[in-house]
Formats: sequence, C-alpha cells, structure tokens
Amino acid sequence: MNNNKIVDCKQIAIALEEKLQIEVQNLISQDITPTFATILVGENPASMIYVKNKHKKAMALGIKNNMYHLDENTSESELLDLITELNQDEQVHGMITQLPLPKHMDTTKILNSISPQKDIDGLNPINIGYLATQNQDGMIPCTPLGCLHIIKTLLGNDLAGKHAVVVGRSNLVGLPMAQLLLNSNATITVAHSKTTNLEEICKQADILVSAVGRANFINASHIKENAVVVDVGINKVNIDGISKIVGDVNMESALPLVKHITPVPKGVGLLTIMFLMSNVVKSAKKLQKLNYN
Repeated sequence: MNNNKIVDCKQIAIALEEKLQIEVQNLISQDITPTFATILVGENPASMIYVKNKHKKAMALGIKNNMYHLDENTSESELLDLITELNQDEQVHGMITQLPLPKHMDTTKILNSISPQKDIDGLNPINIGYLATQNQDGMIPCTPLGCLHIIKTLLGNDLAGKHAVVVGRSNLVGLPMAQLLLNSNATITVAHSKTTNLEEICKQADILVSAVGRANFINASHIKENAVVVDVGINKVNIDGISKIVGDVNMESALPLVKHITPVPKGVGLLTIMFLMSNVVKSAKKLQKLNYN
C-alpha cells in the first residue's frame, strides 16, 4: 500500500488537540471551566464505549464532563425534565443525549428540547438553520466539521474551483457536510442510495465524501484520478470469522487512483471527538459572552 496517500488523521487530531488545550487553559485562567453533560439511556454497548471515549478525551483536555446514566425504562417525560434542568444550569455549557434512544422515546422531540446554544451535536433545527444561512452563531455537527478540517488541511481553506460529491443525505453528516463545502466555495453534488448513475457522478468529484454506511460500497469505478476521498463509513464485517471495522470505500481498489484518502478505523472518527470538544469550548465562550470565532 502507498501509505503516503493515506491521510494521517492522528497527527491532524493531535495538532487540533494542542490548540484546544491552550484555549481551555485560557478559559480556566478566567475561572471558566468548559463543562458539558452526557446523557446515556440504557445499556447499549456501542453507546457506552462512545460515552467513555468522550469522557476520557474531555478529562485529557481539562474539560469537565457530567455524566447521567439513566435506566432503559426511564420515561420520556423524566428525560425531558433532566434536559430542562441542564438547559437552565449556567455551569453547563453543552449537552449530548447519546443516540440511539430507547424505542419508547421520540428522538426528534428529545433533540429539539436541547437549548440550541448548548446543542454541541448541532442537531437542533435552529442550528441546522444557522448553517443553511451561513450564520456563524450556530453549532455544527462534529463529523462534518472534522471532514472539512481534513479537506482544508490537505487543499487549503478556499475550495473554489473544486467539485465535491457527498454520498449520503443524513442530518448528522451528509446534509451539513454539503453545506459546509458550499460555504467554503466548492461546487456541490449530493448523491444517495436512490441516485442513478452514481459511478459517473462520483467520478466527477475532486473531493468525494462517502457517508452512505455500506461496507466497501465505493471502489475504483467511482473515483476520479487524484481525487481526495474522505471515508465517513464505519461498518462491521466478518472476514474469515473475525469481526473487522471497514469504511464505505474499498481502500485496496481506491488507493492507486486517489491523491489522498482517509483510513477506517483511525480516520475521521479521531476528528469527530476533537470537534465535539471544540464545540464545548465554543459554547462556553458564547455563554460567557467572549469572542468565539
């Protein structure tokens, strides 16, 4: 494998972490400790790992994470009461309700109940609206922020003249990713599972972001020579009886063509958690009426 083409996301994350540590220490010197709350309902094993990883990274940065682990049978109204309490707590700058929630809860209702200013996942409709109107005041979902940071690290801040294709249209990744790229002057095509002629559309991309959630779905037939490929997919597959994590992009097939490609694992996910922490810091600055841009 040509490792020079594989993006070292760990080094990009380390550089971001060093910058964040300085910002956190600066806030702490002003008696402001960036603080966020994590709410986990139930015992979903993957969710428990994600919550633990977020807590560990927060501790390393000097950010305080208040954790609330609720029983699977907690009522929707009890969860909403906790969110209301946290919305009103001036010592809490951000909030996450770890998904998925139990089936008896209305996920949209829960996410919409989080104060937009404390919505560090960027999923409240008001924050989605801020992004769509290029307003810098809103919170932006962390995975698209991480993807954009990787792309700009590789290609520069102004993406004018670049054609970007985003495969996937979720509120969490695909749609905000397209909007962020558009706001950075790229020309955007959004494709998805019902797109016809997907290979031909992807082959036009100078920047190809795949967030479709299908193992090895994108291969050489989708990729323009010297494209930058960002693989957001995290898919479990069974290879010779061993469970492995792979992306949406078939790395072996894509590598000869690409200019740069992000790996899975140890790729975009490393930046996702860093931008979650960055959103906590941004929220703390906003709520304390400090400059946050």
